Amino acid sequence: MAAKQTPPFLKPALEIGPIVVFFAAYLLVKDRTFVLGGKEYEGFILVTAGFIPLILASTVALWKLTGHLSPMQIVTAVLIVVFGGLSVWLNDERFFKMKPTLIYLLFGVTLGVGLLRGESWLRKVMEGVMPLQDAGWMILTRRVCAFFFALALLNEIIWRSFSTETWVYFKTFGLTAAIFIFFMTQGGLFKTYAVEDKAD
Repeated sequence: MAAKQTPPFLKPALEIGPIVVFFAAYLLVKDRTFVLGGKEYEGFILVTAGFIPLILASTVALWKLTGHLSPMQIVTAVLIVVFGGLSVWLNDERFFKMKPTLIYLLFGVTLGVGLLRGESWLRKVMEGVMPLQDAGWMILTRRVCAFFFALALLNEIIWRSFSTETWVYFKTFGLTAAIFIFFMTQGGLFKTYAVEDKAD
């Protein structure tokens, strides 16, 4: 399916919206316990249960509106369903907290395999957004690969060492801020290895 023209705000809204809803819902029910079918569930588990169909609806909407889903979006949706589902089914929040670790490890390993083959698989995903020279893509891919592994380690430290509430704040704001800051610090690389406009 060919890519479609959509309002510029729509894609980020569909990607970030479910996370914002998750965070707001968690704040509302974080201290409550619910009894369903004779079984007690913490608020975090119920919010996770609601997040699964929400992220699926958002992913389908993105596909319908843009005509395209990146591998990262597909894998993320699948892992949310699998590990979010395990958390709800087993009434164990640890599975959902592990999900970011696995996502970042998976993408880090994937980029690493590409690097071992002398290729930048990051380029296949982001070339339309950031046109760079070949050398620039290889440098950026190595940095992003290391960054993914660092995020995976950081998520493990946070969820294993701190409260659920701390992890939710970290997941909602900390990871987002870390990704933003990382790419902001790559400005020198983007400038050095930018592809020149050949029309000039």
